[in-house]
Amino acid sequence: MTAGDRSGRHDPAGAAGASAAGASAAEAPVEASAAPATVGTPSAPGDQGPGDQSPRGQRARGALRDALTLVLCSAVGVFMFFVPVTMDGKSSIPLDHLVTLVRTGLGPAVSYVLLAIILFGTIRPFAIGTWRASPTRTVFSFLNIAGLAAASALVFMPTPPGWLAAEDIGPFLWDSLVTPVGLLIPIGGIFLAFLVSFGLMEFVGVFVRPVMRPVWKTPGRSAIDAVASFVGSYSLGLLITNRVYRSGGYTAKESAIIAVGFSTVSVTFMIVVANATGIMDRWLTYFFVSLLVTFLVTAISVRIPPLSRIPDEYFPGATPNPEEEVRGSRFAAAWTQARGTLAGLPGIPVVVWQGLRDGVVMVSSVLPSIMSVGLGGLLLAKHTPLFDWAAWLFYPVTWLTRLEDPLAAGKALSLGLVEMFLPAAEIGAEGDLVTRFTVAVVCVSAIIFFSAMVPSVLATDIPIKLWHMIVIWFERVVLSVLITAPLAHLIL
Repeated sequence: MTAGDRSGRHDPAGAAGASAAGASAAEAPVEASAAPATVGTPSAPGDQGPGDQSPRGQRARGALRDALTLVLCSAVGVFMFFVPVTMDGKSSIPLDHLVTLVRTGLGPAVSYVLLAIILFGTIRPFAIGTWRASPTRTVFSFLNIAGLAAASALVFMPTPPGWLAAEDIGPFLWDSLVTPVGLLIPIGGIFLAFLVSFGLMEFVGVFVRPVMRPVWKTPGRSAIDAVASFVGSYSLGLLITNRVYRSGGYTAKESAIIAVGFSTVSVTFMIVVANATGIMDRWLTYFFVSLLVTFLVTAISVRIPPLSRIPDEYFPGATPNPEEEVRGSRFAAAWTQARGTLAGLPGIPVVVWQGLRDGVVMVSSVLPSIMSVGLGGLLLAKHTPLFDWAAWLFYPVTWLTRLEDPLAAGKALSLGLVEMFLPAAEIGAEGDLVTRFTVAVVCVSAIIFFSAMVPSVLATDIPIKLWHMIVIWFERVVLSVLITAPLAHLIL
């Protein structure tokens, strides 16, 4: 997937519409006593019927409308991503079923649609000039050309080159990653908009603020970044983080912690990982364990180098803007935040269209990377001993946690630095459930991978170095296995 908008590759500015309204809400101090969105002179008692046009009546109707919008629209997103439904004997979330229906309906045309998306994603950086933004962007833009060539060979050539045609290389990559990811992200983008654009994250974020500073050493406003990344995409989280850092809302250390501690791939990518490892029937367990492990690992990693040694300094030239504490009712403050987001929405049809558009832009960045960086990782894993050697780095921890085949698990985990999906691809959907579950969680909790997330962070102003990210990746993998594997032995 490079998993996600995995967005720095794709244009971060497009990410799921959580938006300017959500970001600005995150950057402002919250006052529980803030004035309602609509103000006016109170009307006389009794003038509050359905047809009441007094200021008080208008405020009441506005508040009711906002409440219904938040609850109903957010409920659509929650249903599509988190409520298991059984169809044709398969239990999965509605979004997964919908993608299956679309894939079946398109039939052979799927391959041509995906190839067109890859072509668009390959041309786009050169058309808009982002390929020159940094050396890393330049490298990945040219790698996309190689990905387009490989994809074209798989679609058009009756007999692709042997190294590409091998069942566990090209066809596996296309059928198990490119196709589900290529359909899931645009369709998921539509329903992701319901989850992140209607005030739910801002509402919840106010309630979790009190734990952010003592546990993760970040301001309360970072709760929105964390939730936006986990249920949206890391590109959305990085967009918000970079904006707040530049405006003086985060220090260098805080922005780095958020970037490599919370900016995970989105829930849509987790669905692909769950399918690849054969644990979709345990989706809710997988999702919440991944959430728990990711945040626990971040709480530990912020207290050890290199994150602990990044200076607590504000962006050069920015006016420091530390957040103020919530005063008064926390519920009232949360409601004010949510209404602030709703006030900036252009309307449900526009939000849906933006979600689809952003999903297409995102997937056009992801698919070429899968077919280049992901393909390269699979070829290295199959034809060189590089990852067999790397497996020994993780052997002590995979052996200690009693994974069935410690070396095989270690090899799968080491592939995650290249591309977050490769560990799931390597371990497959057969074999020991505990190992598959552990690897699937680490795909998410490790956070850092070269095919997309690393260049995305390097494209921001966040002061974290490449070697920092490699060391943090290793720390996160080790800690994730130490937490997840014992838990999986207990609950599976």
